[in-house]
Amino acid sequence: MAHSPRLVFVTASSLEEARKLAQAILEKHLAVCVNLAPKLESHYWWQGKLEIEEEVLLVIKSSAEQFEALAEEIRQEHCYTCPEIVSVATQEISPEYRAWWEKEMVVEASK
Repeated sequence: MAHSPRLVFVTASSLEEARKLAQAILEKHLAVCVNLAPKLESHYWWQGKLEIEEEVLLVIKSSAEQFEALAEEIRQEHCYTCPEIVSVATQEISPEYRAWWEKEMVVEASK
């Protein structure tokens, strides 16, 4: 089965929460890899007030086919009432990385 690669971006309140999310996502085989980028400074509007917070960015390598289950897992595990869950379709992937990603998605999907 061919998969449609997606990069899913999620921010977390702390490195501890980001690690918890990554572990839950990978244990449930909803992605093949999760990168954590700590010390991200986020500036955003929340409930009419401009906020500035330190967050951790999760870059999740998943697929369009797994997106709904992935998003639901994030909603259940996340401390935010409105977590950022943004999926981006990939335009180009190196052949070697695509082969690894596809192999792992197939393995993951079969579990």
